[in-house]
Amino acid sequence: MKWQVLVDGRPVEITKEQLDNARQVEPGVYSLLIEGKSIEVRLAPGAQGSTAVAGGRRFAVEVRNPRNASRGSRTALGAGRQKVIAPMPGKVIRVLVKKGDTVEPGQGLVVVEAMKMQNEMKASHPGQVTEVRVHDGDTVGAGETLVVLE
Repeated sequence: MKWQVLVDGRPVEITKEQLDNARQVEPGVYSLLIEGKSIEVRLAPGAQGSTAVAGGRRFAVEVRNPRNASRGSRTALGAGRQKVIAPMPGKVIRVLVKKGDTVEPGQGLVVVEAMKMQNEMKASHPGQVTEVRVHDGDTVGAGETLVVLE
């Protein structure tokens, strides 16, 4: 089974194996083993979901368990403005949408090559493309907004 976690609006899937590597060291503090490195994550509940602090950076986090959500509630959970960001520095290989396009959940928006791997950034909810901030061939930095959906 996989869980989907929204990290600053970007969906990230977590497997059972990855979850098994997480250890709670004290209330609200977890030690994660990622690619052989131990990372400390501090979670704090907030008015609009949780906040995680890792490596000196703060992230808005929302966990989605597919067993607990119907198709309609998953759509509502991700409704609103979505900024699709680059997860790491890379090069834009293809822009798959243009301003004004209507997109569905899971639809590809932009393909970014990073560390010799192509990553397709996808929509987490239905919406309309309001901004496309990159073009084919652009170099992008980690956290840079690629596309904005409403």
